Amino acid sequence: MGRCFARAALIAGISLVELHSPNGQRIEINPSQVSSVRQPVDIGGHQWGKGTHCILVMGNGGFIAVTERCEDVRSKLQAN
Repeated sequence: MGRCFARAALIAGISLVELHSPNGQRIEINPSQVSSVRQPVDIGGHQWGKGTHCILVMGNGGFIAVTERCEDVRSKLQAN
């Protein structure tokens, strides 16, 4: 996400958590939008990208794969 969004989030009082996608891209997550944190389960061996260690299930029903371990993700989400 760009600096403008990060600045807008700061002004709005939203504290974002920085995580990383399997391709190395930085992802900034609003902890209040995360419904659950789950271990990745491959169906047919190819559902999640290589290096995926945790799946975030979002409030809108979407999924976000991240390289951080679920324990670390939970800690970061709870710290905000």
